[in-house]
Amino acid sequence: MTKASPTEPIAHPYMANSNVGNFQHMMKVAGVSNVEELFEQIPPDHITKREFNLGPVLSSESSLYRHMNDILRKSTSCEDSLNFLGAGCWQHYVPAICDEMVTRAEFLTPVWGTPSSDHGRSQAWFEFASQLGELVGMEFVGLPVYSFGTAGGHAIRMAVRLTKRFKVLLPRSLDPERLAVIKSYCSLPELAGYIEIVSVAIEEASGRINLEDLKKKLGTDVAAVYFDNPSYLGVVESEAKEVSRLAHECGAEVIVGVDPISLGILTPPSEYGADIVVGTTQPLGVHMNCGGGVGGFIATRDEERYAREYPTLQVSLASTSVEGEMAFGLTLFEQSSYGSREQGKDWTGNSVYLWAIANAVYMSLMGPQGFRDIGTSIIERSHFAASRIDSIPGLKVLWAEGFFKEFIVNFDKSTLDVEVINGRLRKLGIFGGKDLTSDFPELGKSALYCVTEIHTEEDIDRLVQALEEAVK
Repeated sequence: MTKASPTEPIAHPYMANSNVGNFQHMMKVAGVSNVEELFEQIPPDHITKREFNLGPVLSSESSLYRHMNDILRKSTSCEDSLNFLGAGCWQHYVPAICDEMVTRAEFLTPVWGTPSSDHGRSQAWFEFASQLGELVGMEFVGLPVYSFGTAGGHAIRMAVRLTKRFKVLLPRSLDPERLAVIKSYCSLPELAGYIEIVSVAIEEASGRINLEDLKKKLGTDVAAVYFDNPSYLGVVESEAKEVSRLAHECGAEVIVGVDPISLGILTPPSEYGADIVVGTTQPLGVHMNCGGGVGGFIATRDEERYAREYPTLQVSLASTSVEGEMAFGLTLFEQSSYGSREQGKDWTGNSVYLWAIANAVYMSLMGPQGFRDIGTSIIERSHFAASRIDSIPGLKVLWAEGFFKEFIVNFDKSTLDVEVINGRLRKLGIFGGKDLTSDFPELGKSALYCVTEIHTEEDIDRLVQALEEAVK
């Protein structure tokens, strides 16, 4: 490979369009003489003048491989340490068959194609929707969206279109990151279609939604009441049915966010009044990851008024022209952004369709008894861990009753900041709980701890011993 001049790009063997000839051809087609012309609409004061210290060009795959591994070795994964972090992305066991299936060629590249040529893909998507619908107690489930927050944002906009109202009530206990995503879906006050978000207080004694504050803020201008069950702070909303009743009395839709792995032992949202159910699919056979979606879903009753507001693709099973024959196919395509582009019912992407395969495999592997077993295991282990931690001098578990897999540990009496304690735990090979000090200052020096089926009694003993040492 000849060396390019300073003004020309350097070709990479693994980037086919980076050679000089292709580069010049693309500029010719674009009608420009240099790359800067493509960005001339950007004001000069928005363009950085400093040099980027990017290091030498890596012109071989082996050099790149070594460079990337050197970077990755600087990180410590949850596989390498004992992990008690959750807060929206949780460490559950992923059966080997889930990884095996999502790496098979039949499913690794099924993102698109014609329905007639992708029966295997369509059937797998149909199984995903069917099993998830049974789990949450709803009949109509769309293909997955990018994340839990994305699902919540879409559901709120669905409720606004259904009610023609532009206010939504959300509990104070909502995940701050998820709230930020939802706010982006609700737009800005200066723009048309803005949806007002109103926060509802939670009870100091229980962490559950404050019903009196909810009653004060409900009205005929409210499109929806949204709440998670269990909440971001781990609490199970025991008054969920009453929350739904109050919302329905005002003509508002009820949107419930769920962790689907909890539904082996917790009542499905459909049984306490949910109209739209959203949630994450990450606990269902998907490894923790960053830099991409971990999966979210939307589910409703099988009613046309809801079906017509979905932004997602749907897979249906229908009869064909051959008697007794059935086939899978995509429906309501025209109301998605695939069928109508910017005129669709919100934008939707396909970045997590492969996770639907993993989810379908996981749910079929677990079955009803499997979900009961794992739910029981999680709640027993998390409550055991909470009771052990609560017995440590200087520590207190808030709302020690009525949580699923996450609970709050308060460190006020220890006089140490959560950041300091977590730093000491890291030196002992443990990821402590998510620091809540900034997001929920009313809870004092607190952290959100997560215990799942992966944690053994020995793991909990190790955590307790480490916490006792850390708070000295």
